[in-house]
Amino acid sequence: MTDANALNQASCPRVVVLSLASDFGCQIQITNFPELLAMVGTIDLSYWQLATSADMPDSYDVAVIEGAVTLDEHVRLLQQVRKTAGVVIAIGACAVTGGVPGLVGTGDLDTARDLVYGEDATIVKQHRLVPAPVSSVIEVDYRVPGCPIDPAEFSALLQQALLGARERLDRTPLCAACQTIENPCFWLRGKACLGLVTRTGCGALCLSRDRACTGCRGIAADANLESARRYLREGGFDVKAFDKALEVYNTYEVNEVARS
Repeated sequence: MTDANALNQASCPRVVVLSLASDFGCQIQITNFPELLAMVGTIDLSYWQLATSADMPDSYDVAVIEGAVTLDEHVRLLQQVRKTAGVVIAIGACAVTGGVPGLVGTGDLDTARDLVYGEDATIVKQHRLVPAPVSSVIEVDYRVPGCPIDPAEFSALLQQALLGARERLDRTPLCAACQTIENPCFWLRGKACLGLVTRTGCGALCLSRDRACTGCRGIAADANLESARRYLREGGFDVKAFDKALEVYNTYEVNEVARS
């Protein structure tokens, strides 16, 4: 792996943007950012899967990856990307935590295929994997969580990466942000919310619009799931419903915690 600090010595770092299993939503979100053109002026955008049918170049400095790992082909691609790129950035819940595709990890993969594809399931069975985040296959240098991502957060992180700065994902749960901006607590109103275990950094946008957190930024490093379950149990809340809600974006992480 190339030293990330070397990137800021290049006049125009070469960047590729590619997608695994996803709906391209996070890549589309990047295009919604007015400052995109100014950012593009500081890099050589050598390949963007959303915008071209050309082949990805053999040489590049930064790889931006959207989507979950679901195929043997994805594993081989990521291994090659890691050998080539000095910096790897995973964007969006699918790439960072396995996201919604990871829900299939709650059951049998063959059963899920049969349910979705019916009589055509045999066509797609070969080389399929239980959906997983990019970090399950290769080392990831930077992550932009969320579903979809915040384009301003992506822009700031990309600039950090080009300068060789360390990743600084917040370790604390979202509850801290809600307390700071004085949002009324959903749990105190008898409503379920995943903010007590979800990584902060989104500015509590959903909660400020009276929508409970759904956990799209992943489980916070400092979150204590067992303590959260105990709090809910003592408060008379449905712990099974909490765990079910947590699976929507975090099935892979929940299963990893259970295995450890």
